[in-house]
Amino acid sequence: MSAGSSAKRAPRSAELRVGGLARLSTCDWPGELVATIFCQGCPWACGYCHNPHLIPPDAETDMAWTDVLSFLESRRGLLDGVVFSGGEPTLQAALPEAMRAARALGFRIGLHTAGPYPARLAEVLPLTDWIGFDVKAAFDDYGRITAVAGSGIKAKASLARVLASGVACDIRTPVHDALLDRAALTRLASDLAALGVRNHRLQPFRATGCTNAALLERK
Repeated sequence: MSAGSSAKRAPRSAELRVGGLARLSTCDWPGELVATIFCQGCPWACGYCHNPHLIPPDAETDMAWTDVLSFLESRRGLLDGVVFSGGEPTLQAALPEAMRAARALGFRIGLHTAGPYPARLAEVLPLTDWIGFDVKAAFDDYGRITAVAGSGIKAKASLARVLASGVACDIRTPVHDALLDRAALTRLASDLAALGVRNHRLQPFRATGCTNAALLERK
């Protein structure tokens, strides 16, 4: 089957809204050569976000999912996998079919998520080989980071599902000292230990792409 025919026959449910595509990445899935698909839309508005243009779910996008599929077909045997990033990939109902389409081309599947939709995350866990999970703060502190009340409850439920699934994962936290001081990091460490997390990384704040003036002034 040609790239064109496979793209044309993709079901409408698989028409992921794509906000960008990194055609080759060595950092989005450590140890793997991947293409990274940036999914449009995120329900949270973290101040340090370095892809704020991907937050609005209905923003105009320049890339069709069928074009991404055609590109992926041309990279069969050259890339190890495909990472679905964002934005927040699990916001989109099309994600499971998009993952299946990429897996059918022979790629391993990675996912970047912060866990705002536990049930949707559970649906794609069997399709996923690796997860980069962003933990924002101690779960009671989430609203201060995401600007969404109760977001920590969803994140905790999602992380528990990831840990129970056995899928390989990288659990990491972006850190800016205006948002997470030493006491906040101690509370976070306690929450993660209670869930049985043994490996957790702190990531320095990235100024690139961030539009929050207050955080940029204190970087």
